[in-house]
Amino acid sequence: MSGRGRLELTWVGKDQRPRLEPRILLEDPAQSYRGAKAGVTDNLLIHGDNLLALKALEAEYAGKVKCIYIDPPYNTDATGVRYEDCIEHSVWLTLMRDRLEMLWPLLSQDNGVILISINDDEVHYLKVLCDEVFGRNKFIASFVWNYEGNTDNQASIIRYHEYILAYSKTGMIDDPTVIDPSIAEDSKLRRSEIRNTVIKNGPKNPPKSVLIPAGFPASFETGVIRSAGMRWPKYDKDVRVEPE
Repeated sequence: MSGRGRLELTWVGKDQRPRLEPRILLEDPAQSYRGAKAGVTDNLLIHGDNLLALKALEAEYAGKVKCIYIDPPYNTDATGVRYEDCIEHSVWLTLMRDRLEMLWPLLSQDNGVILISINDDEVHYLKVLCDEVFGRNKFIASFVWNYEGNTDNQASIIRYHEYILAYSKTGMIDDPTVIDPSIAEDSKLRRSEIRNTVIKNGPKNPPKSVLIPAGFPASFETGVIRSAGMRWPKYDKDVRVEPE
């Protein structure tokens, strides 16, 4: 055993990788709809194995995709679905790894982002797998989607949320420009700039003395904090700091 190693997720069959040959997409004229210019396709709806479809897309779309959203099998043995949703855990990890490795190169270097829906059954394994494939520094956030459930029910533990893992090609993400249409027109979310208008020691928050215990570490021991020179937070009056 060598003294060198790395943090990674391991499973049975991890070293097995599919051997994929270059693929091309064949158009079905009976199912196609084209614009005014012949030969121009604005959108693609691909029917077939998604791994083979990704292989066919890599040559033309590598580095050009701004956003990818995938909704993989949650591996929960759910009923009523039209795909296999009860795969042996190591097989599921291999299937996900192979597809994530093909999706990542498709993203644009200009903050291209990938969003992955998942639930409790595999989310923690998927997070570690994505960190390994994409890079941990490319992680943006884990969004929690509360989709149903009675939060007042204390009889049992209820699972009523799912997750969306977000990763970006640059480790950053563009500001969202879409607002929920149900948000009121006068909501502050529709403003280009939002400021905190509450004055820290104004009428709603009157000045008061704060006694700090002896020995408490502080970078400012005595003196006056001038309100005029403070950008944040806003002070109505100068703040005096002095020993007791």
